[in-house]
Amino acid sequence: MTKESKSAAAPASRDTRERIVDALMALAAERRFEEIAIRDICAAAKVSLADFRDAFPSKGAVLGGFARRIDRATLSQDDEEIAREAPRERLFDVLMRRLDAMAPYREALREIAAWLRRDPVAALAINRSAVNSMRFMLEAAGIDSEGAAGAITLQGLALAWARVVAVWLDDPEPGLDKTMAELDRQLTRGERAVAGLERLERLAAPFKAIALAALEQRGRARDAFRRRAREAEAPRQDETPRQDDAP
Repeated sequence: MTKESKSAAAPASRDTRERIVDALMALAAERRFEEIAIRDICAAAKVSLADFRDAFPSKGAVLGGFARRIDRATLSQDDEEIAREAPRERLFDVLMRRLDAMAPYREALREIAAWLRRDPVAALAINRSAVNSMRFMLEAAGIDSEGAAGAITLQGLALAWARVVAVWLDDPEPGLDKTMAELDRQLTRGERAVAGLERLERLAAPFKAIALAALEQRGRARDAFRRRAREAEAPRQDETPRQDDAP
């Protein structure tokens, strides 16, 4: 491999990625998201199209980079202040920190939210990034998100977060009273839903055990049937013609 090809294959630097994210957010604050072309982002970020391609596969992926920036800003803050709080209060504070990190990009996020309402396919793609961000917000609050119930909790929190952000975008109060009220309401609903899931899991546990036992029994029966079939097809040694019996 030549020096040129090695250079072309090198991953984009963090500085390049950050400049691209900054450029997209600045452009989104000024125009409709659909009207922003990749070449516009490159011009604003002062990077080449090749640099953009090394950094991100698409314009939507840049939003994933922005989400990771907000994740990092939220998770990098000192947790000692909330360490002694109950899990619900810790999550409340973590999500308010997230809004604080998002505040400088409010105008861009208002346009991006409008774009997602206009493009349901893009909204589904962005939802995956939101769910992953919420995974780390729960971790920061010391709340488990593993297993089937955890997956449902993550998706529910991502949807709740979208509702909170919608209120935050139009909250005129410096103290964000409406936003905090909405966040409190959504977390209360989430607590009830999670409690219901946990009860449902406990109720379903005996039936799950029965189903697993039935599946195991079916598997053993299937293996036994296949073993008998193989034995029936295999030639028996005592039926093999002997040389002195040959005509």
